[in-house]
Amino acid sequence: MVLHDTPELPKVLVVEDEMLLRMRAVDIVEDAGFTPIEAANADEALAILESRSDVDLLFTDIQMPGSMDGLKLAYAVHERWPSIKIILVSGKLTPTNSERPTDSRFFGKPLEVKQMIAEMQEMIGQGALKIGLPDFSPVETPSRRAREASNGQASNEFLTAENDSLRLLLEQAGIDAEVLLEQAGIDAKEREAADKLQKLILEELHHRIKNTLATVSAIASQSLRTASSIEHGQQAIEGRLIALGRAHDLLLQARWANADLANTIRGATEPYDNRGGGRFSISGPDIKITSGAVIALAMTLNELCTNTTKFGALSVPGGSVDIAWNVDEEKRQLKMTWSEKGGPSVSSPSRNSFGTRLIGSLGQQLKGQVKLDYAPTGFVYALDVPMASLVAPA
Repeated sequence: MVLHDTPELPKVLVVEDEMLLRMRAVDIVEDAGFTPIEAANADEALAILESRSDVDLLFTDIQMPGSMDGLKLAYAVHERWPSIKIILVSGKLTPTNSERPTDSRFFGKPLEVKQMIAEMQEMIGQGALKIGLPDFSPVETPSRRAREASNGQASNEFLTAENDSLRLLLEQAGIDAEVLLEQAGIDAKEREAADKLQKLILEELHHRIKNTLATVSAIASQSLRTASSIEHGQQAIEGRLIALGRAHDLLLQARWANADLANTIRGATEPYDNRGGGRFSISGPDIKITSGAVIALAMTLNELCTNTTKFGALSVPGGSVDIAWNVDEEKRQLKMTWSEKGGPSVSSPSRNSFGTRLIGSLGQQLKGQVKLDYAPTGFVYALDVPMASLVAPA
């Protein structure tokens, strides 16, 4: 009998600091038939590349915190490992061919998934085709086809109207700003400076909108790919978008700067404390955390709250959840625990759903560790991360 070795799939190094967007990129790589390797920043990516020689393609975001951005990383990789193909993505910048490494490809956010898969397969091979989404498609009939065509036309008209409205709003914002400057009696020199500031603000607004659209796309696609039905997928998407909205509300109150950790936790848990109140115990020192940490933590807490109301301590009248954190000043580490009490017996999930992946990914996002303990007395989630990943540098 002759044994045939299964050929190894090409490896794609995914570098993205935003947790949800990195998870979405990983899914795209898997749907293309390749093996993803994850890194949250350029330093992690270079450490991975120095420790192994089987990476075929670098898939990196351009805007990233740390010692270098994605464009500098791409040039470093192109110089040291010229055989590695490169894909760059961004919601803000659009580098020209001369501004990026030779033969590299660029995609704007939100990502065109089918096109990206085709590009990756053209660059490094076909891989092993995988199915990304469950098939919820109903039986097709002539009347359904006509109805869907009509709905599709209506959707396109709606999107066109929305895009036109957004363009008009941005144009009107520019006109209003000019009128206000004139009314305030600002001279030409000051107006020039104000114009530059307005341009920067509009560019940052554009970047945030593109990143938010990419995040919404990631939430929708990943919620659907593991949903047992279209209804469950819809509920998951709605819950996660509401959690994202609450996180943005909190950041707006803090002027998109450092938000309070306790307020972040209360904002995420409050909607689930509706059976008599007082089912969450929250305690810990006052800590201000960055916007990226707020969003990542809020999304993780939403998954924990959803799970406990369905299967854990808050699924029964007498259950409760203790959330506590402290700072090891010597090691500059934050340790936070979510402990469920008084609930039914729990066990490890049978499948690695998007929610489970999201809960486990917070540690990597914040350069720390996450531990999940499905103890008989109740589920325990432990987070241990460096303070440098949570707070802005002085």
